[in-house]
Amino acid sequence: MPHRRLPRSFYLQPALDVARQLLGLYLVRKTGRAVLAGRIVEVEAYLGPDDPASHAYRGRTPRNEVMFMKGGHLYVYFTYGMHFCGNVVTGPAGTPHAVLLRALEPVDGLTVLAENRTLPVMKLEALCSGPAKLCQAFGIARKENGTDLCRGEIWIERRDAPLVDDMIARSPRVGISKAREQQWRFFVKGSRFVSGKTGRQ
Repeated sequence: MPHRRLPRSFYLQPALDVARQLLGLYLVRKTGRAVLAGRIVEVEAYLGPDDPASHAYRGRTPRNEVMFMKGGHLYVYFTYGMHFCGNVVTGPAGTPHAVLLRALEPVDGLTVLAENRTLPVMKLEALCSGPAKLCQAFGIARKENGTDLCRGEIWIERRDAPLVDDMIARSPRVGISKAREQQWRFFVKGSRFVSGKTGRQ
């Protein structure tokens, strides 16, 4: 099937709107002859200077520079000295909002995804059930920071009808110490691919 990446206008929406609408869409990467794809089942929104848990809360730095680009870019950061995490930048340029990709349901390129994770393909639920896991599976690291999702070899596309509200749940974000009261984590109800057990329904 032809690949239809999302238009820039999708990413220029507010972060909370993008976060909810990302569920059920597909992260895709073309690498060599392989096409990797996973259905997005869990995300978290981060709202820049209005959000103490955001990397951009205290302003622009060399590390968070990509967050200040216009929506539709991939912000990749390194954490705990060993993991990369990928975020979708949202809103107009200068508004450092982003949505963390927390978990995917692996769909295409399973053999490559498993090799990247050094796991057997049969461990399907473990391949992308966490932000660091999905980045490892898709080979997303430092050099992918700043990737334009509207062009190039990494993008997001729609393949299915949008999810209805009854299929989506929200909860506080995971693994943060500030602004923990915000219900800015969105996930697909009942998905066995959601990270960990937190909030799974």
